[in-house]
Amino acid sequence: MQQRVAFIGLGNMGGPMAANLLAADFAVTVFDLSQEACKVLADKGATVAESAETAAESVDFLITMLPAGKHVAGLYLGDDGLLAMLDSSTTVLDCSTIDAQTAREVGEAAAAKNIGFLDAPVSGGVAAAQAGTLAFMCGGDAKVFETAQAALNAMGRASFHAGPAGAGQVAKACNNMLLAVHMLGTCEALAMGEQHGLDPERLSEIMLASSGRNWSLEVYNPWPEVMEGSPASNSYQPGFMVDLMAKDLGLAMDVAKTAGIDNRMGQLAQALYEEHQGAGNGTRDFSSVLERYRQK
Repeated sequence: MQQRVAFIGLGNMGGPMAANLLAADFAVTVFDLSQEACKVLADKGATVAESAETAAESVDFLITMLPAGKHVAGLYLGDDGLLAMLDSSTTVLDCSTIDAQTAREVGEAAAAKNIGFLDAPVSGGVAAAQAGTLAFMCGGDAKVFETAQAALNAMGRASFHAGPAGAGQVAKACNNMLLAVHMLGTCEALAMGEQHGLDPERLSEIMLASSGRNWSLEVYNPWPEVMEGSPASNSYQPGFMVDLMAKDLGLAMDVAKTAGIDNRMGQLAQALYEEHQGAGNGTRDFSSVLERYRQK
């Protein structure tokens, strides 16, 4: 018997994730304010609901991918929120990247109604969402994490139980702060070498075989034409937008502040990405930050 999924939020990430659930033979009902986004999924076999409430009726999994914490809280909490209408037969997976406190509040409200809930933000960007190779960082009860494996495996290559509700968001903030730091460091190193006459592709090979090896070099090289298929080789089409990196760095600053951590590298990364964003690069891929070094 097919498992039933409601998927709410069909943006650049949510749309491909819902499509992968369809490909894995889940019965998927979708809802989004964009009729065009809904039609894309309808053409792949999804049922389109008239509202989020209608979509969430009688499903095994309710999955959401929304822009910010206020949207998640508005959808789930309160007398008119989805948690008020769900019962314990539905497992809720919120894959949005939001603040940890909101995730904890939604998790607590779900637990009070005996509804399984995970905050399950993702890593990998649009390409991984399309390929079904996302990594999920999950916060919530370990038993709920096990129950969610079928849905998570249809959308990703790996899932990790980070701890209680909110822990997934903390893990995502830590990961993306580190991503920003090593992307900036990679851009600086490549620009330094190029200005001294080194070929960026050869320098990348050297660093990949040496102690400077990192994900930005290996998977997402920011120098144009060095890596086929990277955003850098496609006019910095995202990918993962600068706007989203700036948002995630803001969330990371909150995590650091509440932990009492002097995250000076993260603070500098935030300043540099906000500067790049302010120069009109918000909708470009975050690896486009390389250009600030090439222009010097």
